[in-house]
This record gives sequence, C-alpha cells and structure tokens, in this order.
Amino acid sequence: METVRVAVAVIIIADRVLIAKRAKHQHQGGLWEFPGGKIEPEESVDSALERECFEELDISPLQIKPLTTIEHTYPDKAVRLEVCTVHDFLGVPKGKEGQPLTWCPLQQLSSFDFPEANHSIIELIVA
Repeated sequence: METVRVAVAVIIIADRVLIAKRAKHQHQGGLWEFPGGKIEPEESVDSALERECFEELDISPLQIKPLTTIEHTYPDKAVRLEVCTVHDFLGVPKGKEGQPLTWCPLQQLSSFDFPEANHSIIELIVA
C-alpha cells in the first residue's frame, strides 16, 4: 500500500484552533480535521501547506513551524501527516470548498470526532 503524504495546518490563534468538517464523499468523510491536503511530488511541506491553505481557506500563512510527523495506516489507506503550526496568516478563513469551519477552543477538541490519525495531534496541542 502506497503512503499518501499530507501537509496538515494546525492554525492556532490565542486559545482556539481552526478545524474543518470533511465532506461525506471523502475518505473519513463527516469527521472534523485540521486543514491541509496531499503533498505533490517534488513539493515541499511548506509549499503544499501554503497552497492548500489558499485553495481550501483563502488564507496565506505567514509563519509555518513543523510540529510532528505521524504515520498511520487505515484499513484502506496509509498516510504520513507532516503537521505544522500556523500562528499568523493573511486573509479571513472561509470554507472555499463548502466545508464548515469552526474556531474551536483547544480544551474542547476532544468533543469533536476526528480521524484516528489526528488524535495524537490533539494530544500534542492540548497538553
């Protein structure tokens, strides 16, 4: 099984983090996630994150910092999440693909349903 490389943006402002709901037709559809997407061949993590933030949210990150890398295998897909934090950006986030967005208080993240691969991200940022 080929591993899909994914750039993930943990966008934190004060004590809130931006999360988006996956469309029903997507892998892990209906669950909440941190914004991001597939890293194209020959693309850097930062470039992928900048592209995905613009395509999905209409924002441009100003500062990207690596947080962690997570490798996870679902029954039907293997992923390598390249997770970064974003604490500043240009623009106002909106769901350009029709996805609902919410600024969730960090301490309430556990009340949302996330894909299993995201659970260790939550543990890292809430600690």
